[in-house]
Amino acid sequence: MTELEIILSAVTALSVALNICVFLYARSAISRLLYVSNELGDLKDMVDSFSNHTESVYQMEMFYGDQTLEELMNHAQSFNEQLETFEFIYSLTDGAIIEQEETELGTEERTAEA
Repeated sequence: MTELEIILSAVTALSVALNICVFLYARSAISRLLYVSNELGDLKDMVDSFSNHTESVYQMEMFYGDQTLEELMNHAQSFNEQLETFEFIYSLTDGAIIEQEETELGTEERTAEA
């Protein structure tokens, strides 16, 4: 083998190894991002539920006009609005779930037609 062939072989091997490392890192980073997105979506759902529950308790005749409960309701609503700024993150998994459900429905419809 000539010196040029050895250099080209070494560069090719280094390039393949580097590409594999980049692929594994990207896969790991995407996996972590999807996990965080899913957890943030769950947190958003819990805050929505808490906010709705607080508002329904506040609307009860027994508690209507209570300052502490009103402040708690306002705090829950402002926290919920703040979480909406992260919608682009937790919508990542929502879109994947919707696509998966559409795929499953399409499969079920084709099975039912046959």
